Amino acid sequence: MEELLELKDLLLKGDISGALVIVEELEEMSRDDKINNIRSYAKILLLHLIKQQAENRTTRSWDVSIRNSALEIQSKNKRRKAGGYYLKPEELRLALEEAYEQALNGASLEVAEGLYAPETLGNMIDRNRIIDSAMTLILPNSGTSN
Repeated sequence: MEELLELKDLLLKGDISGALVIVEELEEMSRDDKINNIRSYAKILLLHLIKQQAENRTTRSWDVSIRNSALEIQSKNKRRKAGGYYLKPEELRLALEEAYEQALNGASLEVAEGLYAPETLGNMIDRNRIIDSAMTLILPNSGTSN
């Protein structure tokens, strides 16, 4: 909010270059917020994909959580007015890779009733296959090559 008041003040003073700096800051803050939101849903998505692979089974609850997380990521990534996407496929993959460790930590508490430490669980599953699966779910029409 403070930035908007400062932007208004700069525009009223005719300081276009100063106003543009504020606009760039606001744009960066908005993008960071979108990335953090996407990363939060990515953790949920990955956690359930990890559980599916580790336990070699699924539940309706996990399936719904996976679908809903993928849909939320698609929604949060879409630019409504400007069109296009906030994150390109390679940036989405990076967000998934960044969320992976936290998802693994969470899954270690749930897989086999918390029997495995995160490192042990990590050795039992195929990280790349899980991230590839997540990408396919997030980008169903274009795979990972968009």
